[in-house]
Amino acid sequence: MMANRLSRRELFPVLPRILPTKVTCVLTRMGGESLGENSQRSTAAGQSPAVARERVAPPRRTVAAAYRELVSAQKPAARSAPAYSRFVNRRLGRLLAALCSSLGLSPNAVTAISAAFTFFAIVLLATATPSWSVGFAVGFALLIGYAFDSADGQVARISGVSSAAGEWLDHVVDATKAAALPLAVAIGLYRAEVVPEWWLLVPLLSSVSSSVLFFAMILTEQLRRRLSSVPLADSGISRPSTRGWLRAVLVLPMDYGVLCLSFLLLGALPVFLAAYTLITLATTVFLVLAAAKWFAELREIDLAPHPSVGTADKSQQTMGVIT
Repeated sequence: MMANRLSRRELFPVLPRILPTKVTCVLTRMGGESLGENSQRSTAAGQSPAVARERVAPPRRTVAAAYRELVSAQKPAARSAPAYSRFVNRRLGRLLAALCSSLGLSPNAVTAISAAFTFFAIVLLATATPSWSVGFAVGFALLIGYAFDSADGQVARISGVSSAAGEWLDHVVDATKAAALPLAVAIGLYRAEVVPEWWLLVPLLSSVSSSVLFFAMILTEQLRRRLSSVPLADSGISRPSTRGWLRAVLVLPMDYGVLCLSFLLLGALPVFLAAYTLITLATTVFLVLAAAKWFAELREIDLAPHPSVGTADKSQQTMGVIT
């Protein structure tokens, strides 16, 4: 109405005062309609509008607050976790998880970062000529990827967004890494023609033993949980005992962190070959001993009386884990 009564010459000085008011009214109305639509959708999905607004704009934690929360919510370490993974990598992962949580990164995004560092190192290992610089780059990238691999689960725990899809993605990346890293060692050394051909059997053995060990550990853990037995991780005390410290040190040769550190010796090729061979042999021996122990343990569970669970039900439960 005001614009109709004003002449063109009088309208231009008034426009700067009219337009912001009109734009503000339009944006306010659009925001209200959008909020109303989101509330209706969340209500139709069985969620309150307050929950929907909280999911759209989740609160950001500071790095210090996220780290303190992670320390208090830290789950107990696996009983067979080696020293580097248990005492170094978990702490690095906790720091990275606090940082990623403060940045609002999802657990799957953290898994993707871990995969990016790891597979960069694998490609570099397969394509570059062994040297000190290549070894440092490969070792550093693998260690960073390993730390982020520890961080993704902690981000899921602190944000409360754990999912089956995220756990599946994490395990698939780990399974690929277990098989691909030794194959990259074999390809890189074969291309460089710096080792006798018979030695290439060592990384091939490492690929098999690492893959089988990873699968056996995951399957044993799932079967223990399904049959209400003791899982690989202690259910109570998270502070390591003297026996736990000794176990963590004794299994250091099977520690993935130690394997990552061994690539720092790639410039001194004979030393690296000796270290890598010892790690592979130790992992293979550990696999044989652990597999025998796990099989005997699960065999005892099968033979134990289960009054509430029949044989057919137990078979279906086991098949459910595998499928």
